[in-house]
Amino acid sequence: MKIYVGNLAYRTTDDDLRQEFEKYGSVGQVDIITDRETGRSKGFGFVEMLDNDQANAAIQALDGQTVGDRTLKVNEARPKAPRPSGGGGFGGGGGGRSRGDRERRY
Repeated sequence: MKIYVGNLAYRTTDDDLRQEFEKYGSVGQVDIITDRETGRSKGFGFVEMLDNDQANAAIQALDGQTVGDRTLKVNEARPKAPRPSGGGGFGGGGGGRSRGDRERRY
């Protein structure tokens, strides 16, 4: 089960988070989300636990607990929302008027 962990202290490492969750069972992958440009933690991450019962026990135990002067928000991760296709980048149709519809200004 993939678990969302929010309100992490910015200094929390993947290893710190792994140690907290290993108290409740087997942990697979741990990912603290970082800013692409600065590399600094965004204050949330994800933990994958191999057993759903252990994952639920960890959620129950850690949600609302204070770790590193921060009160954690822990719950089952929701699936990623689909991103709209198209758009992004340059010239993605800014929703303005077409060339023929432009007003002339003198």
